[in-house]
Amino acid sequence: QQAEAGQGCRGELASASLAGLCLLIAWVLSLTNPDGSALELTSQALSWVALCIGLFHGGRAALDAVKAGAFDIDVLMVVGAILASYLGAVSEGALLLFLFTLAGALEALALQRTKRAVEALHKLMPTAALRLDPATGTWLPAPPESLAKGDRVRILPGELVPADATIALGSTSLDQATLTGESMPRDAHPGDEVFAGTLNVGNPIEATVTKLASQSSLQKIIDLVTQAQEQREPVQRVIDRLSQPYAIAVFATSITVFFIWWLAFGDAVKDATYTAITLLIVASPCALIISTPTATLAAISRAARGGVLFKGGQAIERLAQLRALAFDKTGTLTVGKPRVVQVHPVGWSDGQQLLAVAAGLEQHSSHPIATAIVAVAKARSVGPAAVDAVAYTAGRGIGGTIDGDEARLGSLAFTQDLIPVCFHARVRELLGTIQGRGQIAVVCAYRQMAAVFVLIDAVRPGAECLVERLHALGVRPVVMLTGDNSATAARVAESLNLDEFHAQLLPQNKVEHVQALKARITSGRRRGVGVIGDGVNDAPALAAADISIAIGSIGSDAALESADAVLLADDLAVVPWAVALARRTRFTVLANLTFALVAIVAMALAVLVGSRMGYQLPLWLGVIGHEGGTLLVVANSLWLLAFPGVPVCSCDQSHRHETAKVMVEGQPIPAGV
Repeated sequence: QQAEAGQGCRGELASASLAGLCLLIAWVLSLTNPDGSALELTSQALSWVALCIGLFHGGRAALDAVKAGAFDIDVLMVVGAILASYLGAVSEGALLLFLFTLAGALEALALQRTKRAVEALHKLMPTAALRLDPATGTWLPAPPESLAKGDRVRILPGELVPADATIALGSTSLDQATLTGESMPRDAHPGDEVFAGTLNVGNPIEATVTKLASQSSLQKIIDLVTQAQEQREPVQRVIDRLSQPYAIAVFATSITVFFIWWLAFGDAVKDATYTAITLLIVASPCALIISTPTATLAAISRAARGGVLFKGGQAIERLAQLRALAFDKTGTLTVGKPRVVQVHPVGWSDGQQLLAVAAGLEQHSSHPIATAIVAVAKARSVGPAAVDAVAYTAGRGIGGTIDGDEARLGSLAFTQDLIPVCFHARVRELLGTIQGRGQIAVVCAYRQMAAVFVLIDAVRPGAECLVERLHALGVRPVVMLTGDNSATAARVAESLNLDEFHAQLLPQNKVEHVQALKARITSGRRRGVGVIGDGVNDAPALAAADISIAIGSIGSDAALESADAVLLADDLAVVPWAVALARRTRFTVLANLTFALVAIVAMALAVLVGSRMGYQLPLWLGVIGHEGGTLLVVANSLWLLAFPGVPVCSCDQSHRHETAKVMVEGQPIPAGV
């Protein structure tokens, strides 16, 4: 059904484009050729073709409205176009239908794109499982949806957990970013619960299924997104609210004028008809209809050039009303990938050699810390050491042997047996300082040497100026909602001057905080709580927000499909810029609507008053006035294309400089890092 709807929208858009091309050619021919010439006849024929195309789509919508017992702008546009052609203004009638059809097709396409959130989530569901056959004692492939409670499953390294389960055998490390947003994998041991959709990045394990696939944690996220979308009340466009009463009023007024001018004032039937039709033409809502989509399209185009994708006009309306904003941390406020910022050797230890040892231990691991260590070794041109008998110990670290000597990388408890006793106090001091700042620290030990690796998840460009600029726009509070630990969350919140933060949250907890924030700042029908995130764990909160924004460069499909807007670049400075653009767009739309209404009233009064004073306003003059107003509305909307660019955050360079200082091996850790 969605595919058919999308094809229908694209077909209507193609038809509108063809009608517009016909009108353009007809207009050019009419300017350069006299009446009666062959090219003038061609121009008229093209106008009729454009009118017929518009009547095909507009007439179908008008017929559906009449069948439903409604008299809306669809009906009025068709009646106005037919009456205009009856008076010889074929091109004007065709233009009205062209603009109306084009606006409807573009808006329908924009709305169609927002209906794929649940589909994107379903793509993340596990598709395979290894289940133990009790009868034969063998492991057989099975679809996850066939798993029952009590089934024994085997989960190999690099595989997704097929269902919520409890570990029965083995210890491992699980990447749960899809559920909690936690930047580091969680160590899991026998008896611990594992969740469907999480990734095994450690050892092979066996687990006992505790929930059916339909009841898994990932399925709950899908349900949360669905429910939040159903509860959301879309912002109604001003033109939609005015559609029915406006169309009825214009049509009824035109009929009333005909009878009054004919019966009460004694005008000839032809003159009364002329006045009524002219009134209907000048009062037709062409400018009203085009004022919103032109401003919206201009804003979408300008935003895309600035690194923001708006999913239709309603996203712009919601963002313009933003009053409070909540961010995810990992992958949103921060880059989402930990990196080594310092290798700190202790005592007489050789930092370069220990880096080679660490790279050798981790070179075949998919753990994020392993990736960061291998990357920094490569950047420093340090080759990994040749390691034998590599073994991963869940919750502690990884070990192996190099030239017969044991090497370890992990926690202090795991490595301290290989560290000289005289180094223990210094290593504990370093770890306490680093971890107290919410940073990540691991210890490498080999041949009576030790080094502490310091890792951070750096903030995104533009994040340093984010809160200040949002406050300047009246957006307050600015909140962080994260599944990460409290120490790390506190460090990020303090460094970015966030108004508040909440840590160690599951997806449903994030939704609860969003709902609480909406209750705090909502007054009457006014809403304005936004959420910015990047992962599947953010999808329910994105769907529950009044305006949702996803990080497009690394964001999951679910977050992107759930969001109303997408950041196409990594720079968070575009967020307050996008808010300012949305507010300028809303002002432009309101200005367009006001101008269109004033123009319609002024021209309608000119028609009525002029006819009673003995001057019949020419239809061509009414059409020029009406279409001239439309052109002014379009021109005003196009000013949005000249909206100033994204301002550069001056804090970025100083942040990069400060980060670069900690890369110097062996130097004390700066207090500000």
